[in-house]
Amino acid sequence: MQGNRFTAEIPFYVGLDILSMASTKFYLDCRRVKPGQPAIMKIAIGHGNKTSYVSLDAKLLPEQWEDGGVINHPEKFVLTAYLNEMKQKLDSHIIWLTREHKLTGMTASDIRDSFLIEVDPEKKKNKEDQSSFLYRFNKYAARMSEGSKRTFEHTLNRLTAFTSLSGKISLDNLKFEDITVEWLSDFDKFMAETAKSKNSRNIHFRNIRTVFNDAIEDNITQHYPFRRFKIKNEVTAKRDLSVEELCQLIFFDCEEHSKKYRDYFLLMFYLMGINNVDLCNLKEIVKGRIEFHRTKTNHFFSMKVEPEALALIEKYRGENYLLDILDHWDSDVFFRKKMNKNLQKIGPVTRSGLGGKKKYAPLFPKLTTYYARHSWASIASSLDIPVETISAGLGHEYGNKITAIYINYDNRKVDIANRKVIDWVLYGKIDGKIKVKPGTPKFFGLTQKEAEQLGLLRMVPEKKKKDRANKKTILKPEKEKSTKVA
Repeated sequence: MQGNRFTAEIPFYVGLDILSMASTKFYLDCRRVKPGQPAIMKIAIGHGNKTSYVSLDAKLLPEQWEDGGVINHPEKFVLTAYLNEMKQKLDSHIIWLTREHKLTGMTASDIRDSFLIEVDPEKKKNKEDQSSFLYRFNKYAARMSEGSKRTFEHTLNRLTAFTSLSGKISLDNLKFEDITVEWLSDFDKFMAETAKSKNSRNIHFRNIRTVFNDAIEDNITQHYPFRRFKIKNEVTAKRDLSVEELCQLIFFDCEEHSKKYRDYFLLMFYLMGINNVDLCNLKEIVKGRIEFHRTKTNHFFSMKVEPEALALIEKYRGENYLLDILDHWDSDVFFRKKMNKNLQKIGPVTRSGLGGKKKYAPLFPKLTTYYARHSWASIASSLDIPVETISAGLGHEYGNKITAIYINYDNRKVDIANRKVIDWVLYGKIDGKIKVKPGTPKFFGLTQKEAEQLGLLRMVPEKKKKDRANKKTILKPEKEKSTKVA
């Protein structure tokens, strides 16, 4: 410094490679400033043939700045001291970056950002917050559809519980680098205490992995524990009913309070395995079809409402929605849980004494709403309906994703497929011809006795059974041959 002027270059420091260091100088930015108006004072950082600027809290008229110093200003000495202090801080920061071998590879903009964070603790805190795992997690979740957002909320709840109960770093302070293979393994053990299904736990790991991939894409981190921590699914038990099993469920005389839940399960099936959340939020039928965007994928559906489905819709018409589900239950999630609980009880019921406790012998003790979707797909496949038609019915992409964007799949094919599935299940028909007579033991995939025990056939009194058996053994007398007189 000479008088009120500052040199344009950093002093020489012993032991440092001066050639690799950045240069700094004052710069009065008169660009885009109208005549007679003050301009903002900046410090220009030159590094790697690039220049970046640090804006200062000082404004001067062009005539108040000459040869790198403040002149003709009423607060000349105060401004000079302030400018001197900020430049010294910047020069010192650059020296520190050089000593720590951090300057190599940094751009002029990187140096500016690093300096601004150093001199502004609040800015530093905000910067750290924005690179934290929780910030990136919430930011990514906010972009998701409503269905996916729910799974992220569930993951966040599990993470909150894990970090607060396990003595790990709190979720608020968690950095990407803190999530190691060991951390993920501990999280898995924690969840396994309440979630026995590995596949359900994997949903949370996929959400975490997605946030990591997004952060890496934005250069927030290069840490990636999922190279070693693998997410492997377990083979799940089948979640579909055969045609015969579905018929047993449909025609079984269940308890009165369970009939509504069974009807809604059947409605899901008649609507090609529609998801519970989408079923609850249906609005109207237009020209014999229901149209909606699937919550989970935002895929657009247009389904023909078959007579069997329409009958159930009319039975359970709602006030604010097409169906009355949300008129009686607080949320689609609560309804689904209630529905699954009741579906899993459908079957023969006995009581121990008058007014005694009920004892259930469920037909399908693991039955859930998911079975409607899986069953529809399996039965459609058994009828040799093409995979692409089944995929369209379920709202899945089939084949090339890019090609799928330009193909408006023919809804008539899906409509025909759904009609075939319903005809086969309810009426034993394939292509209009009865293959299995409804109401027979074969229709239910059971023996005569098994079907009778479940009440699926009318019970035949023992006396009538014996009479039928006797009739089969009684031989009818032969008719006398007539003789003609010649």
